[in-house]
Amino acid sequence: MVLKLDNVSYRYSDAKEDEFVFKNINYEFDKGKIYAIKGRSGSGKTTLLSLISGLEKCSLGNIYYKDKNLNSYDLDHYRNTNVGIIFQSYNLIPYYNALENVILSMDINGKIKDNKESIAKELLLKMGLKESELTRRILKLSGGEQQRVAIARSMSYNPDIILADEPTGNLDKETEEEIMRIFKDLAVSENKCVIIVTHSNNVCKLSDKVIDLKNLSKD
Repeated sequence: MVLKLDNVSYRYSDAKEDEFVFKNINYEFDKGKIYAIKGRSGSGKTTLLSLISGLEKCSLGNIYYKDKNLNSYDLDHYRNTNVGIIFQSYNLIPYYNALENVILSMDINGKIKDNKESIAKELLLKMGLKESELTRRILKLSGGEQQRVAIARSMSYNPDIILADEPTGNLDKETEEEIMRIFKDLAVSENKCVIIVTHSNNVCKLSDKVIDLKNLSKD
């Protein structure tokens, strides 16, 4: 068990006392698996990723990373070391090229001191980019190529957990399946815990575990 949700509840700061987005969620995540989280719009899927990443705090309950309460961590360090985050909109720096985006992530993390360019290049090639695309500005890359850069960036400091918010939402089915093969390789070959928020039935089909947020939330 790498991650545990213990009676996790969340309500917005301006909500009524009994008005929760979700309530009393209990779940354990392991390395080596892909988890797809589904649910209707507004059910709190992205909010749950924000809690797991430490961008938001639980209203009630606790989240544990390797048996240690997330509240006891330096959350900036936790995000830059233990969790890789992939956004639907990629959140890449558009005036940087692919290599520069991944190297910047290493600079922020500070864990890797040497050979950053060669490590970034190796990661991007592993994600399926061509040599000629590594120095191409982000806005010159397709959506699928940008998502590969985003995945490489999230892997640049070798986190245990990969969080992806609708990572294939802007992609066609063929590219979606290529991205899912990358996630499968990260889970199986590199023993990562991959947690994906999705509306895609195809992503659910290609995942190891499918979690319906509605069924987890208990009054």
